[in-house]
Amino acid sequence: MEKKKVLFIFQEITPYLPESEKSIIGRYLPQGIQERGKEIRTFMPRYGCVNERRNQLHEVIRLSGMNLVINDTDHPLIIKVASIQAARMQVYFIDNEDYFQRKYVLNDKEGKAFADNDERALFYTKGVLETVIKLRWAPDLIYCQGWFSAMVPLLIKKIYFDDPLFANAKVVYSAHNDDFTGSLDNELFNKLIGDEIVASDIEEIKDPSYININKLAIKYADGVIKGSPKLNDELNAIIDQCGLPVLEHQEEDKYIEAYDEFYDKILSNS
Repeated sequence: MEKKKVLFIFQEITPYLPESEKSIIGRYLPQGIQERGKEIRTFMPRYGCVNERRNQLHEVIRLSGMNLVINDTDHPLIIKVASIQAARMQVYFIDNEDYFQRKYVLNDKEGKAFADNDERALFYTKGVLETVIKLRWAPDLIYCQGWFSAMVPLLIKKIYFDDPLFANAKVVYSAHNDDFTGSLDNELFNKLIGDEIVASDIEEIKDPSYININKLAIKYADGVIKGSPKLNDELNAIIDQCGLPVLEHQEEDKYIEAYDEFYDKILSNS
C-alpha cells in the first residue's frame, strides 16, 4: 500500500528558531508522522535570524529561480534546504530578499508588526505550493500551522485545485494562541482578487484582523486542530461552530498519535 503523503507548512521550527509552542511542534510532529509510516515534506520561512552557516542551509538551484507575483510585483523565489539528522528529515526554506532578509520574524526590534506581513505570508504560502509542484510531489494532506499559513486552504481550493498534484489534497488548519493586534494591510483583500478569486470568496477579510484571517482559513479547511491549550475566546467559538471535524488540544505526550489519527480521519472522508 502506497504511503500517504503529508505536507507540513510551519511558521517556526526549532532549532532554526528558539523553542516555542509552535517551533517544538514543527520539530517533532513531522518526525513522529514519518515514523508512523507516512511520507513527509516540511517547510518554513528563511527568516534573516536563521543562521545559515550553523544550520548548514544551502540553496537548491533546481528549485530556485522562479518569480512570484505579489501585488503586481515580481519577487524572486529562493529555496534552501537543511537536514535534521536526528529526525532523518529535511526542512525546505522559502527565501526572498524583500521579505525574509530582516533579522526578525514578524515584529521589528520594538515589537511592532511589519507592515508587509500580509505579503510575506502570501509569498511564503504560494512559494511552498509552487515548490511542491516543482518537486512533482502530490500531498494527500496539507497541515498548516498558525495564522501565517492561513491563506493555504483558500489557495488550494480556489487557485491550485485544478493542478493534478493538489486535486485530491485535504487541508488541516491548526489554530494557535498567536493573536496580533490591529489588522494586516487593508489592501490584502484587493491583492487576492484575481481570475480565480472573486470578492465573495474572501469577504471575511475585508477587514484582515486576526479573527477574520482565521475565519478565512477555517472556511476552506477540511479539518481544524486546536493547537494551543488556550485560544482567543471568539476564535474558539468559531471553531466549535464550524461544522468541520475538530481535534481538541492535545497534551505534549499524546499529540503526535492524536494528530496522526486525525489525519487518517480526514483522509478517510475523501
